[in-house]
Amino acid sequence: MDNRALIRAFRLAASLLELHDENPFKIRAYEGTAAALERLEFPVAEVERTGLPDRTGLSKTAAARVAELLDTGSFDELTRLLSITPPGVVEMLNIKGIGPKKIRALWRELGVESPGALREAAEQDRVSKLKGFGKKTQDAILQALEFSQESRGKLLYPQAEELGNDLAARLQEALFTDQVAVVGEVRRRLEVVETVCLVAATAQPWKAQEMLNNLDGLTADPARSGPFAWRGTATTSGVKVEVYLVKKEDYINQLFLLTGAEAHLTEPLPGALPGQPSSLRQVVKREQFYQEAAIYQKAGLQYVEPELREGLGEITLAKEQKLPQLLEDSDLRGSLHNHSTYSDGSHTLRQMAEFLRDNGYEYLGICDHSQAAHYANGLNPDRVRQQQREIDQLNQELAPFRIFKGIESDILGDGALDYAPDVLASFDFIVASVHSNLKMDEQRATNRLLRAIENPYTTMLGHPTGRLLLRREGYPINYKAVIDACAQHNVIIEINANPWRLDLDWRWVRYALDQGVKLSINPDAHHTNGYADMRYGVMMGRKGGLTKEMTFNALSGEEMAAYFAERKANIKPAEVFKTTLF
Repeated sequence: MDNRALIRAFRLAASLLELHDENPFKIRAYEGTAAALERLEFPVAEVERTGLPDRTGLSKTAAARVAELLDTGSFDELTRLLSITPPGVVEMLNIKGIGPKKIRALWRELGVESPGALREAAEQDRVSKLKGFGKKTQDAILQALEFSQESRGKLLYPQAEELGNDLAARLQEALFTDQVAVVGEVRRRLEVVETVCLVAATAQPWKAQEMLNNLDGLTADPARSGPFAWRGTATTSGVKVEVYLVKKEDYINQLFLLTGAEAHLTEPLPGALPGQPSSLRQVVKREQFYQEAAIYQKAGLQYVEPELREGLGEITLAKEQKLPQLLEDSDLRGSLHNHSTYSDGSHTLRQMAEFLRDNGYEYLGICDHSQAAHYANGLNPDRVRQQQREIDQLNQELAPFRIFKGIESDILGDGALDYAPDVLASFDFIVASVHSNLKMDEQRATNRLLRAIENPYTTMLGHPTGRLLLRREGYPINYKAVIDACAQHNVIIEINANPWRLDLDWRWVRYALDQGVKLSINPDAHHTNGYADMRYGVMMGRKGGLTKEMTFNALSGEEMAAYFAERKANIKPAEVFKTTLF
């Protein structure tokens, strides 16, 4: 059980206590345990149980619960709370926008004990009649339930990757072969996965079938399976699982066919003559291959990386030998858009900086929340100055590692940036992001972004749509208008690498690059373990054709400092935006 699973368990216990209106001090204790675990930088499971209080800083009581959770998968209080709570009510705690108190009212006063029953009550207009709800809340619940239903049977990429890798390791062990691969949507690095697909080479397919049929966590679908294909679902998430069992000599062909999107496999090959294969699928049908690169060579194409195999014009580029050298994880020289304990982060400024430095990076861009973000302990001007003084001290101590003074400035309802110009001018750079009023229509939402982009202090546009994958749709924007404005005003766009966001959507990366807009892979880290998310941002960039040259934080520390200094020098004090949008 990793740290995140421990944190989820204690937060669930706190929510259940609140649901049952139990002791508020106990609720805060569990929330405190979760918060303390979130600040840790090492796997708690690897600590000797008797040493947990000293290593974690937890009380003996809290540490004992952690030990029990690690050893048994639960602890007494959580087990008790789950035993007195209908499973459907527990499931309702995951509905975005309604907390334990409202769920308690729905359960106790309306008898609602599942998301399905809640939908029925809302559709019958019974929810709006409850005290503290109303029509607006009822509509929000229906919208959240609709989105939750659409998300059923889907996984975020990291979860799908973990499931696929686990199944691949089990197949390798059962079949005594290294010719096992995760293919399909996972290999193409799609941000949301509906089917976890694998291929394995074996002369004994029944061994794989037996292992998969007996594996906890999988539910077989015999009607859709056969001797050479196992199909079913992951029991908890409902995501589809498919495993193809092939002859060793067919392994590369099937690896290729099961990876590419149908549009990639069937797109007509430019310049194909009569009698020649007209698509990659036909190339593979004609002979056996032992390297994927040989398939593209046979078709007269440049090799296409798995991430690009979507049928979105990559075949034409490959024919013209114009596919770019894609960004690599190792190309990133620093991390921008990170949070510390000054706002809602789990680690101090020093801890965030030293962690990055010790992992080979050259700089940290700190972007705590601005003053309008009261919910996230946003910084007022006095605390901005306090943080900047600490940055100056740390920069002297940690040199040549560099901390750049940034802020995640809220884009206000009218498109203005949080803070007066003199405060904005004190930062090295500014990430402008929307965190409120997400219900605007496309025109209003776009106009708000356009005004923020026009502001001379805006260096970078953060998570452009505010989406949370599988949890909340982003607000609608005119992507072309926003990207064009960033090109005009020399504003960078982030690919927020948090796997819940991955925003800018990779489908718009190529358009941004075509307009000359640089992109920044930003982890939006609130914890040192958030830096690991940068790999997901790199994946999304690669899917859109992002190169090192067009990646902002592939700049060295010296280059980054020079860029910020030049940009600030070009801001004229008189450039203050006084127009209103609405």
